[in-house]
Amino acid sequence: MVAKNSNPSLANMIKCETELLFPSYVIPSLLNTRGERWELLVKEIAFLETDSLEVLAFTLTMARIGNCVFCNSSSYRAMQGCHQCARQALNRFRGSDDDLVDLYIAAKIEVVDYLEKKSKHE
Repeated sequence: MVAKNSNPSLANMIKCETELLFPSYVIPSLLNTRGERWELLVKEIAFLETDSLEVLAFTLTMARIGNCVFCNSSSYRAMQGCHQCARQALNRFRGSDDDLVDLYIAAKIEVVDYLEKKSKHE
């Protein structure tokens, strides 16, 4: 609990829901952020299991678009939370919905390749 006289920005930081990488529970909230093609992709993936190939690829795509790797607890993005950061990243993305879907497809191929290589080494 934060004391009444404490720093308000510290209180906001404590309240925020920020993960290390893009969290899959944010996916449904991205439904109306872009055009029809994006909406179809989000609808297809939104309620799949978190360890499904599609969700892993979508997570990788969003982590790259949002630069999640560079987020930390003292950054402005982290204080906003993952929902807001993801929506802003999609709004800032200069490509089309087709470009976003292409990034997702490429990420899906990359995840498949990684999982295949990993299974060969086990």
